[in-house]
Amino acid sequence: MEEIDAIGLLCPLPVLKLRKRLGGVDLGGEIRLLCDDPAAAVDVPHFCAEAGHELISVEERGTVAAYLVRKGAGR
Repeated sequence: MEEIDAIGLLCPLPVLKLRKRLGGVDLGGEIRLLCDDPAAAVDVPHFCAEAGHELISVEERGTVAAYLVRKGAGR
């Protein structure tokens, strides 16, 4: 599983990095996005819903959230 460290980056950079990395992942592949941007709590689920990806889980570890995303067929 790939991991993106977007800690310290602010909106829209974490989602942009996720979108770019998902482009190179096979259908059904998973990526974990680590970030501490509070806006990601809205941005990541919205991006997944709009782009046809699945947000599998969100784990909060202090100020850092880990979003596990599975690549979908897209829209």
